[in-house]
Amino acid sequence: MLELRPNCEMCDTDLPPDAENARICTYECTFCAACVDDVLHNVCPNCAGGFVPRPIRPATARRAGVSLTHQPAGTKRRALKHDRESIAELVEATRNIPPADR
Repeated sequence: MLELRPNCEMCDTDLPPDAENARICTYECTFCAACVDDVLHNVCPNCAGGFVPRPIRPATARRAGVSLTHQPAGTKRRALKHDRESIAELVEATRNIPPADR
């Protein structure tokens, strides 16, 4: 099941489960749209993949046992594992390669 991480790994902005500005990569690295667009240029600093909008888990169980109440969002905050300089180098080397070709 998709882990709904509570914050942007770059700027630490809160990203609650219903955040429309949350973005994830294939490994569920989580960032806010502003960091993805303005700093990372759609390059995950951890895997070099691209980002998509994070799905919003339903707050109401319209099917028995399936909702945010039954599968709550994560609470462990994450931070970048790489320094800003190495991230900038990765982004610059990768940003013009379409995610499907990386």
